[in-house]
Amino acid sequence: MSQDFSVGQLAREAGCSVQSVRWYEAQGLLPAAARTAGNQRRYEGRHLARLKFLRHARDLGFSLDDIRELLSLTGKPDMTCEVADSIASRHLARVEERIAALTELRDELSSMVHECRGGRIADCKVIEVLGDHQKCQHDEHLDALPGKGIA
Repeated sequence: MSQDFSVGQLAREAGCSVQSVRWYEAQGLLPAAARTAGNQRRYEGRHLARLKFLRHARDLGFSLDDIRELLSLTGKPDMTCEVADSIASRHLARVEERIAALTELRDELSSMVHECRGGRIADCKVIEVLGDHQKCQHDEHLDALPGKGIA
């Protein structure tokens, strides 16, 4: 006997919100659910499995385009996993770039904080460095911030 879920039950089982379930459906990432005579959506175990896949992929930072491509592979069990490996490798490279940029950002902020350590605003290293980008240790540290390059 297959499992049967309301949208709320499905969301709870997958650890997400009802809005997320509906959004994934609207994006075509989660197949539409069958409807009852009373027009209530009813989801099956396959929907839960797909939703858990989506949530895990998003938790790992995969883009929606990457997820779409990975999902398209799930229906081809005899295909080599070369494409999936390529997608994961590409994502790993982006993550490593972000880590490097965030490491530089951490170092810059740490230096600023440790060089300041009290005193007057007129002598404050934080204010001084923020006022003159030439005093930064790295030129590209802004790329580490979400929405500022590497996201």
